[in-house]
Amino acid sequence: MSRYNVKETEAKWQGVWDGKGCFTAREDASRPKYYVLEMFPYPSGRIHMGHVRNYTIGDVIARFKRAKGFNVLHPMGWDAFGLPAENAALEKKVHPAAWTRENIATMRGQLKTMGLSIDWDREIATCDVEYYRHEQKMFLDFLKVGLAYRKESWVNWDPVDNTVLANEQVIDGRGWRTGALVEKRKLSQWFLKITAYAEDLLKGLETLDRWPERVRIMQENWIGKSTGVRFRFKIKGREDELEVFTTRPDTLFGASFAAISPNHPLAAELAASSPELAEFIAECNRLGTSEEAIETAEKRGFDTGLKVVHPFDPSWELPVYVANFVLMEYGTGAIFACPAHDQRDLDFARKYGLPVRPVVIPADADPAVFEVGSEAYTGPGVLRNSVFLDGLDTESAKDEAGKRLEAAGQGERTTQYRLRDWGVSRQRYWGCPIPVVHCESCGIVPVPDDQLPVVLPEDVTFDKPGNPLDHHPTWKHTSCPTCGKPALRETDTFDTFIESSWYFARFCSPKTGDAAFTREAVDYWLGVDQYIGGIEHAVLHLLYSRFWTRALKTCGYLNLDEPFTGLFTQGMVNHETYKDADTGAWLAPTDLTKNDKGEWVRADSGVPVNVGRVEKMSKSKKNVVDPAHIIGTYGADAARLFMLSDSPPERDLEWTEAGIDGAWRYINRLWRMVTEAPVELPAAGTPKPESLGSKAEAARRLVHKTIAGVSDDLDKFRFNKAVARVRELSNALGELDGKGEGEAWVLREGFESLVRLVGPMMPHLGEELWAQLGHGTLLADQPWPEADPALVVEDSVKVAVQVNGKLRATLELPRDMDKDAAEQAALADSNVQRAMDGKPARKVIVVPNRVINVVV
Repeated sequence: MSRYNVKETEAKWQGVWDGKGCFTAREDASRPKYYVLEMFPYPSGRIHMGHVRNYTIGDVIARFKRAKGFNVLHPMGWDAFGLPAENAALEKKVHPAAWTRENIATMRGQLKTMGLSIDWDREIATCDVEYYRHEQKMFLDFLKVGLAYRKESWVNWDPVDNTVLANEQVIDGRGWRTGALVEKRKLSQWFLKITAYAEDLLKGLETLDRWPERVRIMQENWIGKSTGVRFRFKIKGREDELEVFTTRPDTLFGASFAAISPNHPLAAELAASSPELAEFIAECNRLGTSEEAIETAEKRGFDTGLKVVHPFDPSWELPVYVANFVLMEYGTGAIFACPAHDQRDLDFARKYGLPVRPVVIPADADPAVFEVGSEAYTGPGVLRNSVFLDGLDTESAKDEAGKRLEAAGQGERTTQYRLRDWGVSRQRYWGCPIPVVHCESCGIVPVPDDQLPVVLPEDVTFDKPGNPLDHHPTWKHTSCPTCGKPALRETDTFDTFIESSWYFARFCSPKTGDAAFTREAVDYWLGVDQYIGGIEHAVLHLLYSRFWTRALKTCGYLNLDEPFTGLFTQGMVNHETYKDADTGAWLAPTDLTKNDKGEWVRADSGVPVNVGRVEKMSKSKKNVVDPAHIIGTYGADAARLFMLSDSPPERDLEWTEAGIDGAWRYINRLWRMVTEAPVELPAAGTPKPESLGSKAEAARRLVHKTIAGVSDDLDKFRFNKAVARVRELSNALGELDGKGEGEAWVLREGFESLVRLVGPMMPHLGEELWAQLGHGTLLADQPWPEADPALVVEDSVKVAVQVNGKLRATLELPRDMDKDAAEQAALADSNVQRAMDGKPARKVIVVPNRVINVVV
């Protein structure tokens, strides 16, 4: 009995594919293209199981589409700028560039052991000056058309990384990477005008019918389109007015107070003469700017003493508070509050003893007794206590209130978006330099095209807090491109999400030196037909990429709006967690073994351990499994097969030893089945015998049904179902001894089909078995097998037989059987006769291929 030599075999075929350039992509207008791309990795040091799952899925799709005749582009690169490299420089005294390059080399080697059908000639790293020089040019072009600008604004400040964070990078009030409580600071920052495309980004979602619905909903919510009214309160005793935006003008007669953001200009003016207010504002600014932090914080306010006049009643005055839950960046930075119908307003009103006046009454409630307790009523209803709005439904009341404010010249109906412009300045070293110069005479001056790229200096030190570019003795000192006087370079670098916002386009022509890409290449390859990655990028990377593509179109770089026509978000890879029963310390799977009772114990002491929940693999809980160890032990194909077979790819997967063992056993079984066939197989290409025995005929039908089923499964990403079909077919072929009429021929057809079907999933095994079957060609170059339609159609069906409405039998009948013959078959069945109890059939109704109803 032979054993599959996985190490030699996998290394051999990887060398063959590389040597022949099997996966090199070239533009070819005569063939349909297919661009498959997995989200490129950050070079953290080693690949993890999430990478294995992501790139296995992508590789199956790439190999399948290639076999189907598509001209496939399947590239790989590295999202190589970022804070971890800079932190490594601080902690390990290693230059970020050296740390990054070393990690890329390690991870490239690990990925190559997976046997991925990558076009490695197109490999890019975003920290290469040949990459980031082009985004400097793009930024300057954005600047020319008004899509980039600089302004002083409140920003999220990570006190650990000493850098600005985008709102999307603040999670639960903490920095997305450090977990530090985020603070607010006011700095001059560069922004990209993503809001200019808010409506277009929203409408574009309607065209992305191959994106997961939940991702489209998340982006729609993030863009946050709302319609409402922008109107002005008169401020008692002052000449100026307070402008507010509201989506609920119908609740104006329930107004209890007005509130402004701590960063509203009016708040700053009042704070200048009020130390108490200034201190309150300072406290609010320590809260951070994320909506999550604001939403979950205790609602607090400061009574300014100002009063505003109700727009529909000059005798009605409302107090004005500075409130910690009002965002300066949304609307006008000021609101009116109706506590009965907004939970935040209600919490605030209860805290400060302000009126709560219901004005929207549920249709089934009694207005005379309806009250609001601890929970605001936010549903639809009928207006009450609202003068001219009384009796109107919610939507009609909104419309009427808007019309009245417009007629009075106090406001106008308008549309508002939650989306805010993208702050892209980062006070860090390891990023793309922002190509502008600050001149005392000329102000901000773009670096001329012929002086690009602005290259990061390598001789930096990390011995001082803050941005090393600020500390560099010479780099920032330059001359103004306009007047020639001494000037300073911008020392902020770009948010690294910029690099990942256009890398998919660079892959189209990565060797182009004088341009980011050629127009011919992006016109041919883009959009990405299938993009694969985690759901965690639903708002950040995916939204930025959609914006960047539109901005490039505006500047004439390309001519499409949506970069990714298809998106698939795979689930996470999970594992059991373990803790030392005595100390409670987390334990790694490699620290454990099983005792005679099958219980997990510490390998070094035999002490029992506590087995915890199945959770996402993480270093902190030590429940990680090293892909290098798995591939070294079982081979890449076993890891790939387990990733595909365990569960639907969009769901989380639990990694188990039993699972990888099962995959390994199947590989060896398939190997032995094909290489140790029960009979000598006819030569490849031998014509089909004129007749086949019944077993051979049945096996052949299953072969073609499996081809059809697996083809459909791979098209629809049902990888686990495809694996199940392949296993079913291998079981059936394993039962043939090859001695019956035509069985040897069917075995060859079955083995060859099986090998071609598993090729995308287990490419090394497939390639080796293809060669063992006597072929001198590469399986990687073979077309996908085609199912014979005549053999896919079922020639019999199962038909239910009911007697007086109760199921009494199930019959296997020829498909499309004559009705009279079907009726006779049903009446002849012993179970049916028993149910009829000797009574004659009064009526028999035959629904072809489905059911026969007998009435007695």
